[in-house]
Amino acid sequence: MAAQAPPPMLSMRDVLAEKQFRRLWLGQVVSIFGDFVAIFAVQVAITFRMHGTPKDITGVMVAYMVPFALIGPIAGVFVDRWNPRITMIASDLTRGLLIIFLAFTSHLWQIYAIFFAISTVSSFFMPAQSVTVPLLVKREGLMAASGLMQQTMQAVRIFSPAAASALVVWFGEASCYYADSLTFFISAGVLLSLAYHRPVVPSPRGLGAVLSDLGQGMKFIFTHPAFSFVILSMTAGMFAMSCFGALVSVFVRDILHGGTYLFGALGSLIGVGSICGAVFVQKLAKGKAPAQMVSFGLGGVGLFILILAALRTPVATLAASFGIGVSVAFIMVAATALLQGETPPEMRGRVSSSSMSLMALAQGIAMVFAGGWATRFGIVNLFYASAALLFAITIGGVLRLRRMG
Repeated sequence: MAAQAPPPMLSMRDVLAEKQFRRLWLGQVVSIFGDFVAIFAVQVAITFRMHGTPKDITGVMVAYMVPFALIGPIAGVFVDRWNPRITMIASDLTRGLLIIFLAFTSHLWQIYAIFFAISTVSSFFMPAQSVTVPLLVKREGLMAASGLMQQTMQAVRIFSPAAASALVVWFGEASCYYADSLTFFISAGVLLSLAYHRPVVPSPRGLGAVLSDLGQGMKFIFTHPAFSFVILSMTAGMFAMSCFGALVSVFVRDILHGGTYLFGALGSLIGVGSICGAVFVQKLAKGKAPAQMVSFGLGGVGLFILILAALRTPVATLAASFGIGVSVAFIMVAATALLQGETPPEMRGRVSSSSMSLMALAQGIAMVFAGGWATRFGIVNLFYASAALLFAITIGGVLRLRRMG
């Protein structure tokens, strides 16, 4: 008897036809817009108003990454035990209150503390969302759902710098934080309208049980052949990309001698590139393993960082930003679809959060490293080193995929 053909992959239009997923998506559109506006305002304030050093810039990112790295794995254990919808709603409401405090900061340490608190709450939201998506979308639609979320995030990224710039110029930085706060409350209202059921198996309580559940999630990550390859490659790749990404605003200021608008244009072009990349990866993914898409994306990011660092002109930087966006989409869409499709349902929270923790740890280390490296050796040399590391990861990934195949 011939093997039954797998069901065809669903399109983005197909997954948007699912009413519950459409509501989740709309809530994220609003929330992501607010996040980009607020982050842009903080970067502008530190870079152009406070004339911050590279270490000042990376300090904010480190403060945001530390909770994901340290608290994330434990948060995922509890997300697997809790109602994911209630967890997301509570996270949104809490972050909506915390973000307001940014409007009253006057010192860097205050910004760091608030970002640390917001990130701690986000450590619960993100795995809860990862648990929710496969409950609302069929498995054959996970690649499309992941691509749609990536497209949405980047489409918002295109318009948010212009909106944030206008808000900062017309009403001051505080207006961006109030806008972000409002988006969290809107998102919570949308999530409240969702209705889905996820059976939760009662779990034993106590520290030993929590650590046992955490160990099961880590074991899955490191023993699943495709998953371990993708996560470890992304962790190393995230280190290299974060060395670059943390100091783009300083590169614009000190190397390109540009200002807020050029910095905003780079963000917008990365967004345009990611939208295009999310479409390309869906078309190219048929018959290919997600790990291949991740390796392709990592190599692409390395190539465009190399171009940007070598040419050092506004035009080359803008073009390279578009290419980086395309490459990042390949990485994120493929990896997210793999995570949601291959992870056992009862472990999605802890596996998602543990994977996020590994990448956050790499980002945090990179940002600490990047500030000191850039100060001592120069930003351009830092970008060259980032590109070289990404090429090495790509070559290693291709060789391993051949052995696995």
